[in-house]
Amino acid sequence: MANVKNKLWENSGNATFSTKDGMHASSMNFEKGQRTRHQQKASGLKEKIQSPRQSLDDSLEADVRAFLIDEGLLHTYDDLTKVNPVTPTTVLKCLQARYRAQVFYTNAGCTLVALNPFKPIPHLYTQDLMMEYHLAQQLQEYKPHIFIVAEAAYRNVQSQVEPANQSLVVSGESGAGKTWTSRCLMKYYATVAASSSSLNCQDTVEKIEKRVLDSNPIMEAFGNACTLRNNNSSRFGKYIQLQLNRSQLLVGASIQTYLLEKTRVAYQAASERNFHIFYQMMKGATEKQRREWMMPLDQCFSWLPNAEKTLEEDCFNETIDAMTNLGITKKKQGQIFRILSGLLHLGNLNFCPPTDESQPCDLLEESKDFLQKTADLLQIPAEHLLACLRLRTLRAGKHTVLFKPCSSAECGVRRDCLAKVIYAQVFDWLVAFINNSICADTSSWCNFIGVLDVYGFECFLLNNLEQLCINYANEKLQQHFVAHYLKAQQEEYVSEGLTWSFIKYQDNQSCLDLIEGTPSGVFSLLNEECRLNRAADAEQFKTRLEKELSDNTCVSWDKFSARPHFTVSHYAGKVSYQIEGMMEKNKDPVPPELIHMLQMSQDPLVHSLFADYSTDEEGLRGHSKVVTVVSKFKNSLESLMKILHSTTPHYTRCIKPNADCRPLTFKKEEVIVQLEACGIVETINISAAGFPIRIPYLRFMQRYGLMTNSRICSQSQTGNGLELDESTLGPAVADALNMVLQSQSLDPLNHSNDETHNTLVHCGKTKAFLTHSMLEYLEGHRDRVRSQRAFSIQCCWRRYKRRKREAQKQAAVRIQSAVRSWLTRRQIRQWQKAASLIQKSWRKWKAAMETLAEAELDDSADVKGELPVCDPTIRERGSVQLSTRQKPVMVRAWPLGLALASAPNITVAVTAHGFQKVMSLMACLKLSFRSGAYKVETNQFEEGVASIRAQPQESVKLHFLRSPLMYAERTPGRNRDGVTGFNQILLEKS
Repeated sequence: MANVKNKLWENSGNATFSTKDGMHASSMNFEKGQRTRHQQKASGLKEKIQSPRQSLDDSLEADVRAFLIDEGLLHTYDDLTKVNPVTPTTVLKCLQARYRAQVFYTNAGCTLVALNPFKPIPHLYTQDLMMEYHLAQQLQEYKPHIFIVAEAAYRNVQSQVEPANQSLVVSGESGAGKTWTSRCLMKYYATVAASSSSLNCQDTVEKIEKRVLDSNPIMEAFGNACTLRNNNSSRFGKYIQLQLNRSQLLVGASIQTYLLEKTRVAYQAASERNFHIFYQMMKGATEKQRREWMMPLDQCFSWLPNAEKTLEEDCFNETIDAMTNLGITKKKQGQIFRILSGLLHLGNLNFCPPTDESQPCDLLEESKDFLQKTADLLQIPAEHLLACLRLRTLRAGKHTVLFKPCSSAECGVRRDCLAKVIYAQVFDWLVAFINNSICADTSSWCNFIGVLDVYGFECFLLNNLEQLCINYANEKLQQHFVAHYLKAQQEEYVSEGLTWSFIKYQDNQSCLDLIEGTPSGVFSLLNEECRLNRAADAEQFKTRLEKELSDNTCVSWDKFSARPHFTVSHYAGKVSYQIEGMMEKNKDPVPPELIHMLQMSQDPLVHSLFADYSTDEEGLRGHSKVVTVVSKFKNSLESLMKILHSTTPHYTRCIKPNADCRPLTFKKEEVIVQLEACGIVETINISAAGFPIRIPYLRFMQRYGLMTNSRICSQSQTGNGLELDESTLGPAVADALNMVLQSQSLDPLNHSNDETHNTLVHCGKTKAFLTHSMLEYLEGHRDRVRSQRAFSIQCCWRRYKRRKREAQKQAAVRIQSAVRSWLTRRQIRQWQKAASLIQKSWRKWKAAMETLAEAELDDSADVKGELPVCDPTIRERGSVQLSTRQKPVMVRAWPLGLALASAPNITVAVTAHGFQKVMSLMACLKLSFRSGAYKVETNQFEEGVASIRAQPQESVKLHFLRSPLMYAERTPGRNRDGVTGFNQILLEKS
């Protein structure tokens, strides 16, 4: 990509016009183009250039031929400002080559040109591609795309460059792809503005995103239709505001609509269709729904022509799902579709003249069934409905009411009026419901990005008030583009001191004066005619138009035409408007009896739609209270233009390559007309010769002043830049620009010499004018300087952190040493206290034990006797039989200890004299020994010291577990290496 880009810059190195030669040449070129525009035929594109300067002509033609020699490289021109020379022929050839290569987006200066491929291109609009453009560092390095326009607007909101609010203006003919482009823009913002680290916030944003996207299929189903030029033509204008909070997250949206073509409900031109929603109901309804709506599959409706034609927009389930996601309940959906079905049955009502002119018109026999179905679906009495359609109410005075029968034509008009007012109210209710569902509180959002999708320029065989309003809206948008870019930019060059030769362009101000001028404009005269209490007369109104508008060159008349009409020269071409019926459409009268009938409907939705509807019965006779369609549309369009003027606009020009909507078919005759009409060539010339980037000095220093180590930079960064004037900021800006130019090995800028001009940059009186390439150089140099300074800051920060860690480590060691010392001293003091207490308790206990032991041993100290002879049988059994006597016998030879048995598995401890004393001592000291079959051990530490203090009863097996002595087992601690307790006392006494 970078290599291709460098080649493009090398190939277009001479495309930048100088102020004296290049811009003068381009101006001459466009003067010739303007003089010969009306001489060009639609069947050919041969240039007929006539100029007194034949040498300049030959040079230009030679340049064009040289440029077109290598057609293999034409598709590589991503930006038409790099084309040299810029002529309609070279621009057309580049667009044709790119279209053949299936490259549908091309930059044209400040405008993006989008060619409609008329076939799905899925890989161009994937979510991964959206994120790739969103995360791009330099958008200029990427190929042109509608996502680049969206991302540029989103980044403007993030940078808060005034005006921070953005508007994306999508314009073009009907069928050029405006609706699809607007849909892609909304999908892009719903994707990139829905990322958040908070899970709860993520769920909320995704919910809002889905609701915003779900509004599209509903609005297209109820507001779009198939026309001769487009299968999905928007029959209303809409401006969608995507509301963003301070974190640039999508928090809501709102929709403003303009001039719904409600006449399409009751009238469709040949080969055209009604609104999509009616065909969706017919093709997508279930059997149960058909019975409920009284719409059999084989039923034919007069207001549903071309029903056999199948479009991808006929997707009823998608509309139902979108309505459900937006919160429209199944019950409310059923009410809406019952009303729409009632309108279809209403269209089948036909009247015939009566035999008696004093009687109302007769309803045809085949229409009576449709009358009853219409009444049932709208839940109004059939007799009342028929009376309102056939009888007109006249008031004579305040209380007298007269009924006048209507003619068959008047009955049809009243029928159509009823259908139009009901459908318009349903559409407005849907828009209000969607806004309530997706619109955020005013306090929760601070900026918005607006997407404008309006009907394209239209020219049919028969054009009336609807086409006049639509083309008027396109004229206003073209004027906004001209005033904002073509005119304002050139005037700014001159006011800033740049040497500039004006490039002429097509200004449509005279056409706007013709339409909206006061008091002699078409709209003013039409409103005045409608306020007069008289029957409409097309010939009389045409005569008045000819008289009042005779001086305007944008209007013409065909005096030989059978139908009265006038022709307006719009910026996109000439359109003839029929005067017949224009006054009635402008008045848009609704008989009050029809409104009263609908207000008494038993259907809750119908009743709520017309509960607050004003009939303006007195205004029908007054002059000042009549609010016409033109007046309401003009006021709403003026409010839209105020919003556009207060925002930063981004233009996208959609081009229709062929009128038949055939995929990948490029017709040069039709494309060149659209390019000339919307001023693409003029835009390219101004962008190529001028400087699309304009930055005030103070803002320049605030962003790029860090590249210079000047005091002015610090003042601008700290907010003291208000005290700095242009004479102080200008040299600083020039120094910063020269630094960048020198780093790129380019010629420096001499700010002190006004005659010195650089093709990349120019310093005006208050602003710096840059090209896109110079902006890239600036941003790249700024990034390098910021990287260097960030590296210096990181080094200082790491050094500071390292020193801080060392200091903290030393401090931690000192603290730990002090704490350990304090803990050790405290532990030692506790140990000293505990040792003193233990010693004291031990001495006290030892003294008590000695006293008790001496008292117990007093009784057996002097007893002497023979040891009992153990019975061999008892010895074999391993038990000790003390006595077999029944009476108690006191055994005084064994005052303490256990009976020593002859069995080896008997463990006893005894206290005795002589041999027994030695054995007991060895057992107490745990001195292991074996003597024959005898084993003597002590069980004092495991099972306690056994003692015999009572007379044995019969034969007893000695299993002594614990000594009956109270203090024999008490000890302050368990010492496995010594002898404690009562045995210690025995050892000390022995």
